[in-house]
Formats: sequence, C-alpha cells, structure tokens
Amino acid sequence: MESFAYYIFCIIAAIIGIVIFKKVAGCLMKSLFFALIIAVLAAIYFWCFK
Repeated sequence: MESFAYYIFCIIAAIIGIVIFKKVAGCLMKSLFFALIIAVLAAIYFWCFK
C-alpha cells in the first residue's frame, strides 16, 4: 500500500508541474511577443523619423 501512495503522489506532482509549466510558458510567450512588438515599433520609429 505504501508504493500505491507513492505513485499517487508522483501523479499529482506531475500534474501540478505541468500546470505550473504551462502558466510560466504562457507568461514567457506573452513577454517575448511584447518585447518583439516594442523592438519592431522602435525600429520603425528610427527608420522613419530619423
């Protein structure tokens, strides 16, 4: 019965890890897209208004 509890704990830990990874990856993707948009706008500004 002890190994059964260990397997349940491992499954729950894996599910929580996946959920946390998805949240962090989503946040990183949003930050990356935001930085890319800022870089593009800055490049357009310097090319057009320099």
